Amino acid sequence: MPSSIPFHHFNPHRQLASLLVALSFVGLSLGLENRAHSAEPDSSPNVVFILIDDMRFDAMGFMGHPFLKTPQIDAMAANGANFTNAFVTTSLCSPSRASILTGQFMHNHGVVDNNDTDMSETIFFPQYLQKAGYQTGFFGKWHMGGGTDAPRPGFDQWVSFRGQGHYTPPGPKWTLNINGKSVPQKGYITDELTDYAVDWLNTLDRDKPFFLYLSHKAVHARFEPAERHKDLYSDVEIEAPASQADTEENYAGKPMWVKNQRNSWHGVDFPYHSSLNIKDYYRDYCRCMNAVDDSVGRVREYLKEHDLADNTVVMLMGDNGFLFGEHGLIDKRNAYEESMRVPLVIEAPGILSPNTTVDAVVANIDIGPTVLDLAGQTTPEQMDGMSFVRIASGKMDSKDWRKHLLYEYNWEWNFPHTPTMFALRGERYKFIQYHGIWDTDELYDLENDPHEMNNLINEPGLQSTARDMRNALNRELKQREAMQVPFGAKRGTGANLRRESGTKAAEFPETVLREKEAKQ
Repeated sequence: MPSSIPFHHFNPHRQLASLLVALSFVGLSLGLENRAHSAEPDSSPNVVFILIDDMRFDAMGFMGHPFLKTPQIDAMAANGANFTNAFVTTSLCSPSRASILTGQFMHNHGVVDNNDTDMSETIFFPQYLQKAGYQTGFFGKWHMGGGTDAPRPGFDQWVSFRGQGHYTPPGPKWTLNINGKSVPQKGYITDELTDYAVDWLNTLDRDKPFFLYLSHKAVHARFEPAERHKDLYSDVEIEAPASQADTEENYAGKPMWVKNQRNSWHGVDFPYHSSLNIKDYYRDYCRCMNAVDDSVGRVREYLKEHDLADNTVVMLMGDNGFLFGEHGLIDKRNAYEESMRVPLVIEAPGILSPNTTVDAVVANIDIGPTVLDLAGQTTPEQMDGMSFVRIASGKMDSKDWRKHLLYEYNWEWNFPHTPTMFALRGERYKFIQYHGIWDTDELYDLENDPHEMNNLINEPGLQSTARDMRNALNRELKQREAMQVPFGAKRGTGANLRRESGTKAAEFPETVLREKEAKQ
């Protein structure tokens, strides 16, 4: 498997030295090292980044969805580009959001789960935008360090809430944090965040560029559609994915943890330790997406009405995917396509041609470098990602772009049914390697098996492919100094229950069973 293109390697000692130098000579509160040149304000485009929680890569009408209607997102794709191979490097809210804001893998930014978060010394890419003359605003779910909703560095305007937030206010004491002041949430959060974002746009100096980060709570569970959407899709018959069936064929060659997770908090037999109907659950998910699409429409309409559309790049992305029964699972965290693959649609007049399809493998770690590139800034040394402006606009040969992407996830004590895993997602093959668990690894031919039904790890004709990808994965981890598994303090047994009448525990696969002596 070809190795990836050269990357900026993160060295914590070098980064500390850079911060100290910046503190001495620049005097910024967090000691930013401004290695980038400042762009001329009137030559830099405005940027709107819209992040959708738990949005699957296929949760859009133009992707051929059987019933979900997303006319505004569809219009974005028609006027810009759809990135068909966009991924997150960790499929979990806090680590993924940290990767977006820092341009770093989880092992570098240190936000390894949704439990323990210390970002006191972290540099967020909007801080560089501020120094380059951008007006910056954050509206919505932050979630990293969910116990506080206090304003974070990099944003002139701040509207957020604690933790996951609520679709509708649970009571009069539930508040939003607006620039450090507690203000009651008034209504449906998707609409209200859009109100605040549009109101902020009205206050801006038109002679300076702006960066708007609209971070929706939607479409995170538990799904509560807006009143205007609560009856949508009621007559739609939802089919379960083929891989959900509890059959020997579906589980042949699969890791044992996959079948075992079927009967767990994140499985279809015992979802959230309840009798939840997965099909109805998915219907409400789609209903919530309609309010998101309305929000996208309001932002796009504002830009058009105020003559800003031609000089504004609008980006829409999911923070991770979500499974609704695939392989008998729900939620995310794992390295399957429905979990780690996300939507990325970008409208960039003058940069990306209408109806463009970008097949290059891009990721959440690339957002920071890309936005900085659009603003005329170079990629800071500590970032692992790369700007995809040139590859997306056809100005870079595909052979010069990455050929695979590293994926990492660390076991969480509160959700013990998903193991630590590392994966290499290539253009055709995906290799998944598990850590700390007695189980089988996985290899998939995504070209011929896009739903990852047939594990080829023991296929005789693909042993060299499996070996090469394992070596490439281990080489990547070693080069990035990521061959350690950080973890948070275990505070209990976690969601470890099983339904007594549910699927029984998986048996060891035939490939590891021997009658007498054995050779590897």
